[in-house]
Amino acid sequence: MSEVLALARELIARPSVTPDDAGCQALVGERLRRAGFTVQQIDFGDVRNLWATHGSGGEVLCFLGHTDVVPPGPRDAWDSDPFVPTEREGYLYGRGAADMKGSVAAFVLAAEDFVAAYPGHPGTLALLLTSDEEGDAIDGVRKVAEHFKASGQPIHYCITGEPSSKETLGDLLRVGRRGTLSGVLTVKGIQGHVAYPEKARNPIHQAMPALAELCARRWDEGYPEFPPSSFQVSNIHAGTGANNVIPGHCEVVFNFRFNPGWQAAQLEAEVEAVLARHGLEYELLWHRGGEPFLTGEGRLRAAARAVLREQLGVVPEENTGGGTSDARFIAPLGAEVVELGPINASIHKVNERVAIDELARLPALYRAIAERLLLA
Repeated sequence: MSEVLALARELIARPSVTPDDAGCQALVGERLRRAGFTVQQIDFGDVRNLWATHGSGGEVLCFLGHTDVVPPGPRDAWDSDPFVPTEREGYLYGRGAADMKGSVAAFVLAAEDFVAAYPGHPGTLALLLTSDEEGDAIDGVRKVAEHFKASGQPIHYCITGEPSSKETLGDLLRVGRRGTLSGVLTVKGIQGHVAYPEKARNPIHQAMPALAELCARRWDEGYPEFPPSSFQVSNIHAGTGANNVIPGHCEVVFNFRFNPGWQAAQLEAEVEAVLARHGLEYELLWHRGGEPFLTGEGRLRAAARAVLREQLGVVPEENTGGGTSDARFIAPLGAEVVELGPINASIHKVNERVAIDELARLPALYRAIAERLLLA
């Protein structure tokens, strides 16, 4: 059994449902200490954040990952226990196999191999892990980035191990992400009997025209290297459960994924103008999940592209699609950021899996990129 497969299995066996780390970072930290890394915990609240470094000064390359996973859902829907790593037909199964304990294991092996080969390397090689990526993402990398900004800790290059590939390993390289902005809208009405609507005010009826306008709007035509921004309603809740009662309020949860043509504050103002124009009585709570970012042409994109061509024979598509990742908190520090990981086909699903041959190739990819950035 390869070392990266063995470590991935050990991590999967720890049921680290967000924000519980379940001992994953202690396992990684002990290995890295033995390899000569300086390891510290930068924890906030119930969230564990591991920061490990080797070398000092110079440019800083950070491997960025998370040890938390989403809940497995009904365990009887899985073909094998989600927290008992299982190998079948060339795949490793288990919650977090692809998202992203496989990549975390590959980061650790790449880091160990790199410092063993170059013990006096220039610059700094770092690993940052959190247990709050799949959850609220409040006390994880967001807080660590704030801490780094205040303390003057730089990060020049960052590789995130999110599962980015589509059909084959390395065929897609994420070079940016859209911003994310969420809102919880509570439209206030007056509860009453459905037979006497004149004595009530139905918040569902009031909310529908405004929501229809927001849903129908084309927010933009896209932005260089970004798709168009989108508005999506994800939840609507109202009613008492009875069919003869007009509810007193209606709650709507929605989200924007937006490109650099917008800032979160501008979108908030646009939504609030629509609600005011429709005369709604409402409360609206906003959560700014992160602004959009883009890593332009530079040393990191060039290094990743060259390594993927040399080791895998692929020319990656480079785009900004998908959801969000913790890279959105590192990019504002001035870092060049890319996301490179295994195939994104089973994440968050029943029977999550990673191809064992992909897993075996990841450490060499990450190490080769580190060599191009820190040794050049």
